[in-house]
Amino acid sequence: MPPPRATPPSPPRRPPPEFFHARWWFSRLLGIVYLAAFGALLPQLAGLLGPSGLEPAIPPLRVLGRHGGPLALLAMPSLLWLDPDFVFLATLCAGGVAAALLLLSNTAPRLAAAACWCLYLSVVAVGRDFFAYQWDALLLEAGFLAVFLAPGGLLPGKYRHAPSSWAFVGLGRLLLVKLLLGSALGKLLNGDPAWREGTALNFFFETQPLPTALAWWAHHLPSAALHAATRLTVLVELLAPLLIFGPRRLRPWVAGGYLLWFALVSLTGNHAFLPLLAMALCLLLVEDAAWPGRRRKPGAPHPAAAARARGKPWWRLVAHGAVVAVMALLSLTAGLRPFLPGGGKALGPVDALLTVTAPFRVFNRYGMFTTITRRRREIVIEGSLDGDHWTPYEFRWKPGVVFRAPGFVAPFQPRLDWQMWFAALTPYADDPWFDRLLDRLLTGDPAVLNLLGRNPFPLWPPREVRAVLYEYHFTSPEERRRTGNWWWRKRVGLYAPPRSLPPDEQPPALPPGVIRT
Repeated sequence: MPPPRATPPSPPRRPPPEFFHARWWFSRLLGIVYLAAFGALLPQLAGLLGPSGLEPAIPPLRVLGRHGGPLALLAMPSLLWLDPDFVFLATLCAGGVAAALLLLSNTAPRLAAAACWCLYLSVVAVGRDFFAYQWDALLLEAGFLAVFLAPGGLLPGKYRHAPSSWAFVGLGRLLLVKLLLGSALGKLLNGDPAWREGTALNFFFETQPLPTALAWWAHHLPSAALHAATRLTVLVELLAPLLIFGPRRLRPWVAGGYLLWFALVSLTGNHAFLPLLAMALCLLLVEDAAWPGRRRKPGAPHPAAAARARGKPWWRLVAHGAVVAVMALLSLTAGLRPFLPGGGKALGPVDALLTVTAPFRVFNRYGMFTTITRRRREIVIEGSLDGDHWTPYEFRWKPGVVFRAPGFVAPFQPRLDWQMWFAALTPYADDPWFDRLLDRLLTGDPAVLNLLGRNPFPLWPPREVRAVLYEYHFTSPEERRRTGNWWWRKRVGLYAPPRSLPPDEQPPALPPGVIRT
């Protein structure tokens, strides 16, 4: 009788993925983003949202409170309802800096993440035009997920409370997919032919809102290289779902590729904290076993074994899964809403729920650089003491004098510089805040002047101001070698005609000799 054949040993099962390191680094990077957001806002707050700012935050809040009734809080969710006063608004921003430092230092991270989200929403909800940027919405959506991802406790350490590999880490990945895929679909379906023809980057580096000095070099790359980079950009964004939710072994390489891509984006343009926030989401693709130096010997216990062993009751798992499923459905629907028939109206309850939650900005749609401007137009504001001699105001970061090199300011965002780029694309009458900007310059308001780089009238405000529209272009390599200039420009015409204050509001008469000195 032949001996029984030995059964070959079954291959060892691969352990489930763990994300302790990804969660730890994601929270630290999110703390840096919140610190940059609140830290950049504090010195700009009075000029933007203060009593004499360009879009005062308190008067609309009080009007809504008088006429909006109990639903006013849902329409404008903000802690500012507790005390509608600018001092309290500045206190909220200072509290955001403190909460960001707590999140960065891993001190009470769940509470700190919740405080950061609530405080930032309180500011964005009353910020109107100056806080309507995609990265503001992305920070609120990612920050909302961070509240569920962050461990509890005062000083939890890296391995306290195991993060779920299928729940909120998955929602973070879905957010990254939504950011990239929404951008690709917007590029291909919004009617702008530059992305489909492969010519978008021929214009982008020169016409983007706040380019860096490296954008000048990128703009002068060979046309074939720019054409290939345009095609590669759309392809990488379009393949995001397959790459991010693809094989486990491939994800660390996908994360590395996206990290490099967002780093290149940040080198050629000042896009505030958008690239840094996207990089934080990329870290959620990397499980613990893929981190350098984190591979354990077979059979060695994981430091978080105790956290996993504690487990959760079945009813909590069911409730957890239901919450995650609803959040995933709302997030995906919000991202794809512009591309659905009828804008998603056929979805009924889902569309209604998105409308109700819209003021909280936790389910958003995104589209990075979907439309490319072909010409760069800049507004130059000028003041005059006598109506004949005009002197320009200078901004800190947007192009002005042609010999100044484009600088690096990200992840901080100079919000007025950014808004001036959008204003140049629209008629003068479409931006009420621009009227207020000119009025504040006529009165010499220090809070608004602090938003600018150089005030040519330090001793006396001008009697008149006007806005002139110019078309800007990068200089050629030969012209840059010859003149040292980064830009050349030509005058297009007046953007806003000369204006002055009413006679009863004008400052006293000028002392003798001021005009000519």
